[in-house]
Amino acid sequence: MLSAEELTYHVEGCAQNKRESQKIIYSSFYGYAMAICDRYTNNQDDAVEILNDGFLKIFKEIHNYKPAYADVINSFKGWLRKIMIYTAIDRYRKDQKHNVVTQLDNIVYQLPIVSDDAINKLSYDEIIKSIQELSPGYRSVLNLFIVEGFSHEEISNELGISVGTSKSNLSKARLQLHKILFKNKVIQIERNVV
Repeated sequence: MLSAEELTYHVEGCAQNKRESQKIIYSSFYGYAMAICDRYTNNQDDAVEILNDGFLKIFKEIHNYKPAYADVINSFKGWLRKIMIYTAIDRYRKDQKHNVVTQLDNIVYQLPIVSDDAINKLSYDEIIKSIQELSPGYRSVLNLFIVEGFSHEEISNELGISVGTSKSNLSKARLQLHKILFKNKVIQIERNVV
């Protein structure tokens, strides 16, 4: 990770369109940005596309960047995070234009009670992979509400849906995520038994 001085130097270099500084910023914040983008897609290729679109926006607008507070690194990470989130939202909107009709999961599952131990043993990767299995609408609302802290009104404005749809999609996303997590945990347990 870069020091505050190195970051400031390379931000200024990016503002002057220096390729070496862009390369250093990209490689230094790649993992952080990819973790954000992964939450909004269901496959690696889409996440990389969002990430690259986000970095293009960053390099295009970096001349306007000013640290919001004294901690230069966390200030930059916050700015980068916001751009990646809005790039993912833009991607969602673009995809929605092409997906006029979406089939919803109408299958009714009978779920047995899952112990807290099973849920507590889930890894970060298992949770992210499960979130990626959600439909795009559910995944976007879940991420924006739970992870990013957006209100339903903000989600409504950003995604172009009603507040009621935002609330409904969040509820359905939670239910669907529970089903996916349970299904994936059962499959994992069965593999370990065999």
